[in-house]
Amino acid sequence: MCHCEERSDAAKRKIETMLNLIFFGPPGVGKGTQAARVAKFYKLIHVSTGDILREEIRLKTDLGMKVKDVMARGELVSDDLLIELLENTCSKHKGAKGFVFDGFPRTLRQAEALDEMMNRQDCKVAKVIALEVPAEELLRRLVNRAIEQGRTDDTVEVIKNRLIIYRNYTQPLIEFYKKKGIFVGVPGVGTIEDVFASLCNVIDNRY
Repeated sequence: MCHCEERSDAAKRKIETMLNLIFFGPPGVGKGTQAARVAKFYKLIHVSTGDILREEIRLKTDLGMKVKDVMARGELVSDDLLIELLENTCSKHKGAKGFVFDGFPRTLRQAEALDEMMNRQDCKVAKVIALEVPAEELLRRLVNRAIEQGRTDDTVEVIKNRLIIYRNYTQPLIEFYKKKGIFVGVPGVGTIEDVFASLCNVIDNRY
């Protein structure tokens, strides 16, 4: 067998065994909580771009300073910065069983860049899971969270801006992933346990 055939077989095995998931949905939908639970349950690496960026801001790194003002306005960090950040993070976990991407991708360009990164690493996204919650419930959740946690980035104006940005830039990704046959919506209203059970059912029946 030639070396290219050996590499092809190894790449196929990696694609079949790695579990890479994308958690999708607007702010307040609960994807961060559920993504962390799913990552722990399936022994995957939880990659939250929001957490990573907030940590960069806390540490006052060059990247943190670049994105601080952008995040404070509820706007999207540039694709180039997020893609670089994501690839650097994933490269630190080369032996991982898979990744749960939380908050990425948010634009078509980011989705295409993620596909390219996956191809370079001989793997693919197994499922894109969207948690679905009515808009009025999202606003209520985010306003309550702002009050409870004192989060300065969750003012009513910023919340509304985030939801507008989500609708304009992120929702088109639904069609992108539907065409690939890997998109599924899961109701995000209910107890944490109920939503988690629904997610596990989708993940376990992904093939």
